[in-house]
Amino acid sequence: MASKSEQSSSPRGVEDAADFHPLDRFNAFSDGVFAIVITLLVLELPVPPATVPVLPALAEGWPDCLGYAISFAFVGGIWLSHAALTQYLKRGDAVSFRLNLVLLLFVSLLPFSTHLMVLHIGEAAREAVAVYGVNLFLASGMMTALIYYAAHDRYLVVDDVTDDKISRAYRLRRVYLICNAFNIMVGLVAPAVAIGIYTALTFAFILQPLIGVRRKH
Repeated sequence: MASKSEQSSSPRGVEDAADFHPLDRFNAFSDGVFAIVITLLVLELPVPPATVPVLPALAEGWPDCLGYAISFAFVGGIWLSHAALTQYLKRGDAVSFRLNLVLLLFVSLLPFSTHLMVLHIGEAAREAVAVYGVNLFLASGMMTALIYYAAHDRYLVVDDVTDDKISRAYRLRRVYLICNAFNIMVGLVAPAVAIGIYTALTFAFILQPLIGVRRKH
């Protein structure tokens, strides 16, 4: 009789082969949704009419530009995490595909919640910023759940990926999740501070790779 460790490392068997799905559709559909979401975000930016001065009109639209930058950075961060995860996967199953669909559901809501936040940045800011924060939290939570599921189902992961590597990615996602939850509470009390935190995280996301490159040199 095979030992417990041998059973856990062996394939599930021919009878379960139908439970697995190739990753080509998983990646193609996900990348398509991420690309469409970013496109929709930029389409929300107001274009000044020809009858008004351009620069003052652009300056008045700073909330839209700020919302675009924050959401672009967040979508980019989720996409990078998603791309890193799929490098570790060799196949998917029904659960991972559905978790991915729910993740994309919340990511695709970002153009709406971003527009809601910038539209009410003065009045009703608490509710609008809170809705935006919940949207970010749910998307980040589903990314965390997807990594957690992959970390606890070794049948989906390529053989040379260590448990420690996936665990590090999962722990990092948990930190992001805690930060998002904290900022929702901040937004309910001080929406301007919450937007400031989102802005700071956006700059950190952009500058962090540049700092890493400078250190290497």
